[in-house]
Amino acid sequence: MTPAPSWLTARPIAHRGYHDLNKTRWENTLSAFSAAVDNNFAIECDVHLSSDGVPVVFHDDDLKRLAGVEGYVWQRTAAEMGALRIGGTDDHAPTLDEMLAFVSGRVPLVIELKGTPGKDDGLVAAVGERLARYDGPAAIMSFDHWLIRDFASKAPGIPAGLTAWGDKNHELEAHFSMLAHGISFVSYGVVHLPNRFVSFVRDKLSMPVITWTVRDHAAVRTTFDYADQMTFEGFDPDSAPTA
Repeated sequence: MTPAPSWLTARPIAHRGYHDLNKTRWENTLSAFSAAVDNNFAIECDVHLSSDGVPVVFHDDDLKRLAGVEGYVWQRTAAEMGALRIGGTDDHAPTLDEMLAFVSGRVPLVIELKGTPGKDDGLVAAVGERLARYDGPAAIMSFDHWLIRDFASKAPGIPAGLTAWGDKNHELEAHFSMLAHGISFVSYGVVHLPNRFVSFVRDKLSMPVITWTVRDHAAVRTTFDYADQMTFEGFDPDSAPTA
């Protein structure tokens, strides 16, 4: 297990970049990443695998909400993804390479790998290879347990986490099973705090927990009662009370 870096909890993490709730500055775009850098926020972003095996920065598996066209990310090449306009703006869907070159180590990155069963073979290795060459702070995480099982072998040496939510026993037990796969932090849905899984990893394993997605001051308070840092959107966390 690669230890969780101290930067993970040092500054608030901008959810899909520091966007403005997709009014003029859309999520997971270079404009949103630029705003995060300007405000010294860490960046959370999402990556899928394109049809030609390139990690591209995009949240949804389908294209309609963000790009206004039909189809799925896995059906498009990286070049075709880059030709899409996000929200009708001048921003495009960048590759992970573009995003890394743009941020260039100026703020930390928390990269969530989005799996599509049967269409994501090579995603972990592709992200791992890029981050091995990247000169800046970065970590990976995923909801998808089949991807997490590949983190240690295909993205060695990169801090890795579990993205999770839920407070039912079967959900928590599934999360506990991921502790056998070398994760070093957890990103948990703030709406399901507190719970025994998060308490265990913090109190017994000294593992940091970040929350998602924090959108108001009540969720900020919950975060700092039961976790260590927040992934936020829709407000300026530097003006938000933490207690």
